[in-house]
Amino acid sequence: MEEQLIRAAFHARQHAYTPYSHFRVGAALLSADGTIIEGCNIENATYGATNCAERTAFFKAVSEGIREFRMIAIVGGVEQGSDRVSDFAYPCGICRQVMREFCDPKSFKVIVAKSVEDYEVYALEDLLPNSFGPSNLLM
Repeated sequence: MEEQLIRAAFHARQHAYTPYSHFRVGAALLSADGTIIEGCNIENATYGATNCAERTAFFKAVSEGIREFRMIAIVGGVEQGSDRVSDFAYPCGICRQVMREFCDPKSFKVIVAKSVEDYEVYALEDLLPNSFGPSNLLM
């Protein structure tokens, strides 16, 4: 499943809108029912209105009623290659917090990849230790 998600993330990366940084990112989010939702980063001249690939995928899924997820694959870089990048593109802090909103930090997996053969897999809790989430607000 990891390789399939990585391929989907590379596919999503092709749609990135990055006229300023030229740093194209693609993400592929796997829902609990096996649906794959792709997302790319979308830049804006103000930079503050830019949206990351990971959040694009999550927001697309949530807007369609999907709220349970198993893993996400992320690929990114300035290279124009369609199946390889030179480094891992880890999710930013805001994206990690969005993942925490919808995912169990112990079981949700985050894949960062350079290619379908070269990737790392993390539990969300490893990337966002001691996180604050919905369960912290329960009375």
